[in-house]
Amino acid sequence: MEPIRIDPKRALDDAMRAQQKLAASFRTLRKVEDVDYGATEKEAIYHEDKVVVYRYKGKAKPTAKAPILICYALVNRPYMVDLQDDRSLVKNLLALGEDVYIIDWGYPDGGDRWLTLDDYINGYIRRSVAAVAKHAGVEKINLLGICQGGAFSLCFASLHQDKLQNLITMVTPVDFHTKDNMLSHWTRDMDVDLFVDTLGNVPADLMNWCYLTLKPVRLNQQKYIAMLDILDDKAELENFLRMEKWIFDSPDQAGEAFREFIRDFYQGNKLVKGGLEIGGKPISLKNITIPVLNIFAEQDHLVPPSASRPLGDHIGTKDYTQLAFKGGHIGIYVSGRAQREVPPAIHEWLAKRTR
Repeated sequence: MEPIRIDPKRALDDAMRAQQKLAASFRTLRKVEDVDYGATEKEAIYHEDKVVVYRYKGKAKPTAKAPILICYALVNRPYMVDLQDDRSLVKNLLALGEDVYIIDWGYPDGGDRWLTLDDYINGYIRRSVAAVAKHAGVEKINLLGICQGGAFSLCFASLHQDKLQNLITMVTPVDFHTKDNMLSHWTRDMDVDLFVDTLGNVPADLMNWCYLTLKPVRLNQQKYIAMLDILDDKAELENFLRMEKWIFDSPDQAGEAFREFIRDFYQGNKLVKGGLEIGGKPISLKNITIPVLNIFAEQDHLVPPSASRPLGDHIGTKDYTQLAFKGGHIGIYVSGRAQREVPPAIHEWLAKRTR
């Protein structure tokens, strides 16, 4: 092995730059205030228990013929789609003339321990869809499901597609048993009954720890080391802190719904294998015959592309479109490339199909 050679002058220069950056960081940190999120004004149009449906307000009146309702996952807060002014899927959709609504699930507590998937899908989602249709003055709306919210939206469409014109799924797991789905491997042999019976609601901190350990070095060490490079840049530091705030602002999970989702989706893979029932009614992707747009991220480590692609093999519609974008599970909403590419793709696809 050759000895490691260190250039003294380069090492000294690097140390001086680090010292200067650290000194500048103290000035920057004094200017940074508590970061907020949500770039777009919105109004509540429906309340039920802890669930609120909001309508976003754009600068101009919407030109779309039917509104979009965003159905986010239960495990994170939905403001990722409207994180900040220059990183907002919502803002860009509004600028294109779309009329955008979103379901905010709130923060489940002990009173929600026994909520089931039936309560979420045939209950909250069904009534939220009805509320948006009524508010917009239309009979059918467009549903955009994200991650777990996409799986919920597929189940809803299987049972209630008469309420929808089009369905869009984003970074949505469909086949939960692909080889590169690490979350699936972790939960496959899990005693979910013992887990939920012991904990009741699943703590958000425990869920976050599981996600962070999927990429322990990258998510627990490298990103904080990389933060040193932006300590003297107020805007970049605020972006970093805003993302951190979102990551750790996670709700607890209603115990019974968590049990059902792990058992029937991650362990049983029933969305593609069959046998899935919600509220005693069978779910079949073949029932979905409305137009479907399936969007996934090529570098997604939470929902790998291999888990999303199979939708086309199981869906019943003849109007199926699949789009892959560069980025990760979150980058597909906040990266500069995503801001330029994803909203126009959704808008153009809807424009050809919405009546």
